[in-house]
Amino acid sequence: MPLASSLQPGQAIDEYLADYHQRGGKSATDTGSRVKSFIRPQLGAEQVARLTTQRLREWHAALAAAPAKLRTGKNAAKPNERPTNKGDSEAVRRRRATANRTLTILKAALNHAFREGRAASDDAWRRVKPFREVDTAKVRYLIHEEAKRLVNAAHMPFRSLVQCALLTGCRYGEIVGLCVGDFDRVAGTVTIRAAKGGKPRHVVLTDEGITLLDQHTIGKLSTALIFPRPDHQPWGASHQRRPLHDACARANILPAASFHILRHTYASHLVMAGAPLQVVAANLGHADTRMTEKHYAHLAPSYVAATIRAVMPKLGLVTADNSIERFPVGRSG
Repeated sequence: MPLASSLQPGQAIDEYLADYHQRGGKSATDTGSRVKSFIRPQLGAEQVARLTTQRLREWHAALAAAPAKLRTGKNAAKPNERPTNKGDSEAVRRRRATANRTLTILKAALNHAFREGRAASDDAWRRVKPFREVDTAKVRYLIHEEAKRLVNAAHMPFRSLVQCALLTGCRYGEIVGLCVGDFDRVAGTVTIRAAKGGKPRHVVLTDEGITLLDQHTIGKLSTALIFPRPDHQPWGASHQRRPLHDACARANILPAASFHILRHTYASHLVMAGAPLQVVAANLGHADTRMTEKHYAHLAPSYVAATIRAVMPKLGLVTADNSIERFPVGRSG
């Protein structure tokens, strides 16, 4: 093991990830990707003892200014990137949020090294602050009419995946991994065994959801996939992108919705209908209500809003034709 004085950020991250896995951590895919793309190339060879606050601030700012990395083919000559339009506040927000998430990973690794006595001080990175007010994006969801158009525009068998997402709020990877044995017709639930957080969950189905799964499970073995491809093979990790994009184009949904927006649509309509955030969080598989509150609390029927609308008198300032009643203007004496 290297001496603390020669410890490099890359080594600190390796030790942190090993400890993370040993403690039962499950969500390391995104962490590994960020380390590979944004930490090792820029900081991996430097020594932790020589890192300065200024160096880390410059690295953090450069991450936010860098082009977004897009999916690139294996044989591509150069990475596929999308430059950030500095005049687009939402694009800037997304890049800063990405930089913040990467900073969080680096800090976690360095703090682990500090606690283990592998770094003499945590002063350099403790002073580096994340960008403020960039982590909460406006959640996009489809209104009922858009959801219906999308379902009608999607071709079978992909249409069934869209229907399932809109009726359960499950992620694409969860849906395509469902087996017949995961569906409990009596209880009206479907079990997600390979959930993102590592813990299985039972998703409560609506009547429509039960009908959908009934249609796709009847007469099948318990080990059979509920939603296979036409060749009876499982859908791949990116097989949903083109058919969803094409369906959105036919349904006149612009910009095209991602599969995750179908999950947002399910949750948004549940919250707007008055479902408690704790119930929505449980069905979505959130560990607690914090993530649910972050994205959907503003959609929940509000006691404050309901009270104001109920007691505020009508002032007659706006009519159906957007005119106002004219009153005679008196003269002062």
